[in-house]
Amino acid sequence: MKSNRKNNYSLTDIAKMRRAPAFSTMVKPIGSACNLDCNYCYYRDKAEIYNNRMPLMSEQLLEEYIKQYLQGVSQERVSFCWHGGEPLMAGLPFYRKAMELQRKYCGDKEIENTLQTNGILLNEEWCEFFRENNFLIGISLDGPQDIHDAFRRDCGGAPTFARVMSAVELMARTGVEYNILATVNSRSEERGAEVYKFLRSLGNFIQFLPVVEYVRMRDGKRPLIVSPDEEDAVEAPWSVSAAGYGKFMCDVFDEWVKYDVGRHFVQLFDVTLANWCGVQPGLCSFCETCGDGLVVEHNGDVYSCDHFVYPEYSLGNIMQKPLSAMYGSEEQQAFGRDKREALPMECKRCNYYFLCRGECPKHRFGYAANGEPYKNVLCDGYKMFFRHSDPYMRYMKTLLDKGEPASLVMQWKR
Repeated sequence: MKSNRKNNYSLTDIAKMRRAPAFSTMVKPIGSACNLDCNYCYYRDKAEIYNNRMPLMSEQLLEEYIKQYLQGVSQERVSFCWHGGEPLMAGLPFYRKAMELQRKYCGDKEIENTLQTNGILLNEEWCEFFRENNFLIGISLDGPQDIHDAFRRDCGGAPTFARVMSAVELMARTGVEYNILATVNSRSEERGAEVYKFLRSLGNFIQFLPVVEYVRMRDGKRPLIVSPDEEDAVEAPWSVSAAGYGKFMCDVFDEWVKYDVGRHFVQLFDVTLANWCGVQPGLCSFCETCGDGLVVEHNGDVYSCDHFVYPEYSLGNIMQKPLSAMYGSEEQQAFGRDKREALPMECKRCNYYFLCRGECPKHRFGYAANGEPYKNVLCDGYKMFFRHSDPYMRYMKTLLDKGEPASLVMQWKR
């Protein structure tokens, strides 16, 4: 996704270029190494960039990363996002050292830590560490057992649902703060309300992540996730359809808007309401531009985005170039602007553009009616959701403008 329109700056772009660096990082301490073999994992294949060698990030590199990140950003609250692969495979001593280094270099900055895990390695010792260091844990759970186990299996092909549920129960019992991340895939279609009710019973914060991928089949190996433009690329059987995703989110919304506003939080609903209210949605997919979230690999390589870890999106290595310089480079800033500039004119003229902003560039391999590329393949699904939620979002905005709680929409809905 690269626009042919160059140097088309908005006033917001210019203000961003002039401000002190403010960016986030997602760090992969053990790269794409994982103890699961989820069919739809877009990151598992990244090991091939490194000749299938993904060693643990060295202590020297960890210190350099933490120092550069804390000293290179202007924001007073700095968030460390530990990701993978499966980041728990780095081991507890690694994270204890990371906490020590954060304290060494934080100065007056406030630090928060988040970690995304499949939960398989969680135990009492991990939970004690997370609780003592105020970690927010993202746990991957796709829904009831038949949906979760369809595509989330371990490297031996065994199901994982029971083990993930044990991890959720352990975190709840030991007081670890956690959110739930659920993919919306082909098995999820037509089951939005059911999935939501199940996940709602386990946690208050839920993120639904649509899965749309193309693959190239390979003899004796897992299918390789590729661009749909590549020869022999076929749509992955786990991909959700645009209509299926839209219907899923509408069904979730109907349950939420009747019973759960202000009590349970669904990320898509939060960012949609934020855009209705004209405030930053807090999620890059729904912002006009992106590029503020760098990825730091196990060896110090830095990429433009977690979904664009390809050689052509490499920005350098922290041992040769500072993180702040890579973030401020014209290459990275152009990557962020391309989120807006590469969109077809059809999208920019759409009544719902102010809500979706084209969503994530990783899903832009569709075509506009006039043949322009880079239209989001989930467009019809998002339009379905935006139309369906429109009157309730308008009413919640009216409530908030008057200083009243958005939860009053539940009475209105009933």
